[in-house]
Parts: sequence; structure tokens; C-alpha cells
Amino acid sequence: MDKQKIIEQIKAHKNQPCLDFRLKTTTEAFTNTLFYTLFDTNTPLLENLEKLEQQFEILVDLACWDADKPCSKVWDRYVQKLPAILEKLNKDAQATLNCDPASLSIEEVYMAYPGFYAIAIYRLSHELYAEGFPLVPRLMTEYAHRQTGVDINPGAQIGNSFHIDHGTGVVIGETAVIKNNVKIYQGVTLGGLYVAKDLQKIKRHPTIESNVTIYANATILGGDTIVGENSIIGGNAWITESVPANSTVFHTPTIKIKPTKNHV
Repeated sequence: MDKQKIIEQIKAHKNQPCLDFRLKTTTEAFTNTLFYTLFDTNTPLLENLEKLEQQFEILVDLACWDADKPCSKVWDRYVQKLPAILEKLNKDAQATLNCDPASLSIEEVYMAYPGFYAIAIYRLSHELYAEGFPLVPRLMTEYAHRQTGVDINPGAQIGNSFHIDHGTGVVIGETAVIKNNVKIYQGVTLGGLYVAKDLQKIKRHPTIESNVTIYANATILGGDTIVGENSIIGGNAWITESVPANSTVFHTPTIKIKPTKNHV
């Protein structure tokens, strides 16, 4: 076996010179440090903020390939947003406590609810996405996706007091807009009506107005689709057109009874 030949062949096919997987592992470590800094009682804040800044400097070196983008300046703006992000997340946690009869304490929500964790990482990544920081926001939400089964693109716009119950299988697309006091359940998709690369700069995902509840496995598609405020979307509903405010939408199953043979 000619190892040198194999090495040369592998190198020849490595056509992504910037593909450094340290970016992925460093992003995951940064995400964990962020979460503990905001929520863990025993985590020293000053020490962790300094640690976060050091981790962020590494992310700048790994992710910011364009020298014209001043990524190193993002940290000062981002860290100032952390108190406001925490305030929003506390409202999300309280919404879960208020909505779910199975939740016995606010501590349980913070530590045990996958929906809350996914929302937390979304909110923390969204501000970096808004700054135009490359790749890292998506790696953060994919890290949460891998752990929770909840896939929220960091570009989505989500209002206050957002609740995801159970979480598994939830998909929220990049251009989705979710207003305040919205509740969604497992398997819900807020997606695009169809997929084409030339739609990249166009709103492809639905808008969900305030005080809407979307039950399990409902699918709502299209950038022009708006679910009006105070509406209820039942489980397994398939929606590609706008729904007026104060509506209730149900999926109606078709039931067919099989003929039976008479046995003598």
C-alpha cells in the first residue's frame, strides 16, 4: 500500500481550503459557555465574559475570511445585547411554565425543555446573524438542532413569549416571522412553498401573527402566507394560503370502512 500516493490523492480532492472543522467545535464550546453564562447560578460572570471574548476572537480568525469585514468589532456590540436577550428568554421560559401543565417549576423549563433550549440558542445566534457574522450563527442553531430535534434558522424573526412544546421535528425557516405569544407543538413546519436558489433574497416562509397556537404536525408554507392573530391551527393541517384573524383550521380525516365478509 502506497500511503504517500493515497495522501496525495486525498489532498488533490480537498478543494475547500477554508474548511477548518475547528470552527465547528469552537462554535459549540462558545455556545455552551454562552448558555451557562446566562443561566447557571454558579458560573462566575466576569470570568466567563472574558472566556467568551477569547473564544470569539478564535471564531473571528476561523470564520472571517474576508479581510474587508471588521468581524473583530462585532463582539463589543454583541455582548451589550446579552442582557436584553436574557430578558426575552426569561419571558419564553415563563410562557412555557404558563402553557404546559406538565411543567412543575421554572427551573425544570430552563434545564429540561428542549424547546426552550432551542429558542435560547436561536436568540443568541440571531443577533450574530443580524450582524452578518459568517457561518457561526448557523453552526450554533445546528448544534441545538442536533441536541433537540428543533431546527430554527437564525434568520427567522421571533417575538416575545414564544413557546415550543415537546419540540421534536419543529422546522422554522430563515424568513419566517413569528409575532408575540405564539405556541407551537412538535412536528410543526413553517417552510417554503417551493425551493429554488434564485429565491434566496425573497421572503419564502410564512408570517404568524400574535396569540396563535399551532398544534402538532401542522405544515404552513409560503412567504405570502399569513396566519392571522388569535387563530388556532389544528394538528396535521396543511396551509398554503393566508388564514384570517380569529380563525380555527382543522384537518378533516377521510374515514372509509372496509367491507366485511359474512361468515356462516
